[in-house]
Amino acid sequence: MAEKEKNIENSGVGKVQDGVVSRLHGDKVIWVIFFLLSLISISLIYSASSSLAYMKGSTNFAILMKQIRFVVMGLGALFICYKIPPKWYRIGALFSLVLAVGLLVLTLVAGVKTNDAQRWLVIGGIQFQPTEFAKIAIVLYLARALEVMKIDTYKSFLVKIVAPIGICCVLILVGSVSAALYMALICFIILYLAGVKFSYLLKTIGLGAAAVTLLIILHSLFGVFPRMDTAIERIKRFTQNEEVADTEKMDKRAMQRLADETLQADMAEIAVKEGALLGKGPGKSTQRYVLPHPYSDYIYSIIIEEYGLWGGLLVMMLYVWFFYRCVLIVKECRTVFAAIVAGGLGAVIMVQAMLHILVNVGIFPVTGHTLPLISLGGTSFIMISCAFGIILSISRTKEDAQAMIEEKERLEKEERKRQRKEEREKQEKEAQLEQEKQDAMTQEERDAYLRQRYADQLQGDE
Repeated sequence: MAEKEKNIENSGVGKVQDGVVSRLHGDKVIWVIFFLLSLISISLIYSASSSLAYMKGSTNFAILMKQIRFVVMGLGALFICYKIPPKWYRIGALFSLVLAVGLLVLTLVAGVKTNDAQRWLVIGGIQFQPTEFAKIAIVLYLARALEVMKIDTYKSFLVKIVAPIGICCVLILVGSVSAALYMALICFIILYLAGVKFSYLLKTIGLGAAAVTLLIILHSLFGVFPRMDTAIERIKRFTQNEEVADTEKMDKRAMQRLADETLQADMAEIAVKEGALLGKGPGKSTQRYVLPHPYSDYIYSIIIEEYGLWGGLLVMMLYVWFFYRCVLIVKECRTVFAAIVAGGLGAVIMVQAMLHILVNVGIFPVTGHTLPLISLGGTSFIMISCAFGIILSISRTKEDAQAMIEEKERLEKEERKRQRKEEREKQEKEAQLEQEKQDAMTQEERDAYLRQRYADQLQGDE
């Protein structure tokens, strides 16, 4: 009896689990990766937010609860975007770009300045970063433009593709040079993979180089891009030879200024080295107390310090695995729009993650990019969640279309099976009636009937 009750209980649990899984349409691996990254974020933010808690006079637990709220909001945003059919993203692609441009312009006029960068906008008491929304809007517009617009000359390519994207990138440049260059790189990758003529791309690269030179000149004359100097200094510090600086001839003030300039990279390098292969263990980071922004810009170095090289590789492989699943979705898409959106948003997340990782391990200059779905943040987390949701919507629609095809094939197969069964039953009934008819005849009548029947069949065959 007890064993029977246990089997019934296990059966009920299995049905509930099957029900939950069956409701998650789309790529199941991407669902799993989203939840894994979110859980990693919750555990790391609690460990890495000690310095932030001290500065704000708060506690790690309060910041943890804030991140949990972001995770819940991100999950809600993902589910909403996941339920919206791709056709609505196609319809709203142009509007999303116009809205992104409007928000970016409004940020220049009435934005909130933080860390010498005017990137934030407050509307209705809610503070957010329009740049994060612009990343998604640019990909949606590119996908729609390449699907429907006729681009047969370089002039039309400039007007329909380069100009709108260029305007967005210039507006982003005011708040973040690295974000603008990063989105320009994403757009170039999308255009190249979409099959745009390579001659158009080469001309655009030359035009872009000229535009960047002009912007640098304008900034040197009028100071229109506040973050330009910061970006140039970071590149100089990264590319210059360490032996150039003769510390013996420096006074204490100059040496301190040099140390301050390289503080972020130096502290991150120490965190990576101390992590070694196995790490110090969860919550045992020491660099979180001295490393600037260990909960956002440098959270990957905290991952390596606490969980070692294997932990860092595991997190990196989650992003690689996610992008691989996006590539599989692209291969199965039947429309240009769906393929570009799935691949483009996958590239946005993947490239941002790789930039963050390369900066943290000292292979790339400081950029300030967060680690998607892991770093502390509201706008970034929610917008990345939306990107996940849009990709899952495309995957779900593809899955639903395949399910419809399979259902149609199943119904057709059942219909053919039913027709064969009816034909067989009809033949059996006719044979039974024929036998009953013959059984009711006398021998003489049966012989005459059979001779007549076979004579009619022979005549029909001739």
